[in-house]
Amino acid sequence: MVLGAAALLAAVLLAFAAGRYPVSPAELLRALAAAAGIPGVDPVDETTHGILFAVRGPRVLAAVMVGAALAAAGVAFQALFRNPLVSPDILGASSGAALGAMIGIFVSLGGPGIQLCAFAGGLAAVALVGWVGAGARGLEPLLGLLLAGLVVGALLAAGVGLLKAIADPHDQLPAMTFWLLGSLAGASPASLVPLALAVALGGATLFALRWRLDVLALPADEARALGAPVATLRLAVIASATLVTAACVSAAGIVGWIGLVVPHLARLIAGPSFARLLPLSALLGAGLLLVVDTGARTLAEVEIPLGVLTAVVGAPCFLWLLRAAGRRQP
Repeated sequence: MVLGAAALLAAVLLAFAAGRYPVSPAELLRALAAAAGIPGVDPVDETTHGILFAVRGPRVLAAVMVGAALAAAGVAFQALFRNPLVSPDILGASSGAALGAMIGIFVSLGGPGIQLCAFAGGLAAVALVGWVGAGARGLEPLLGLLLAGLVVGALLAAGVGLLKAIADPHDQLPAMTFWLLGSLAGASPASLVPLALAVALGGATLFALRWRLDVLALPADEARALGAPVATLRLAVIASATLVTAACVSAAGIVGWIGLVVPHLARLIAGPSFARLLPLSALLGAGLLLVVDTGARTLAEVEIPLGVLTAVVGAPCFLWLLRAAGRRQP
């Protein structure tokens, strides 16, 4: 936990300092001290203050919340499905949010309208998956949910492709493509409010249930023998993880790999216990996405899509983790 907190703090300081308008560590500390109301500290100039707190501040907070929430959702779904290859979009939340956002762009809604459509689409997609999975008689409940998630996700992806095919190629199509690749460029104080509410509600529930995730990772019969209300716990985990995933996708677009790679990295540090794994994953996920977002806005003249960089960083990391896991086997 100390390692994760230190890494997150370093990532926050880097994100505030780096950019087209660099801020020295001394200026950054002076600005933070002045903002905290420490007596005897002279405030920085208006330009530096505006860049730090009006431009970079909301983006830093958004990256922290999205990274932590996606990593925590990944841990929860991996425990629920007892599969380390599961990611937060397993039940179609990302695909549903993508289709909702594409509909919002297609009908020319503004930024808040697009985010609302994306959030509603993510929740509706998982609700559809749950309804289909519940009707799959003769299948183990988790297997029914998994199969329904794959089919519904494919159907929603087809809807996204259809909207891209009929969209205006000069206006709507570029906006759709940019949204699908992921970005935190639109982060603002107003957009942080719904994101923070959803992440706080879903994240607090997952944090409170972290002790029960170890039980959910057992076969259902063994969990019931230990007195765990398996069906209720599954519903609570799915609802909470879906809520934060839909909120993150609506705010940042499609950001992959965080919810898959970070839990594996945290597992190397904290071990398999989900009580320690979930909070550490949240810290590491927040720090990792913050570093990636800082690179997205500083590595090139134009901003690199966030989803591209998370794939560039996440895929090699995952391969390394697989190799490391193989070397630990007798």
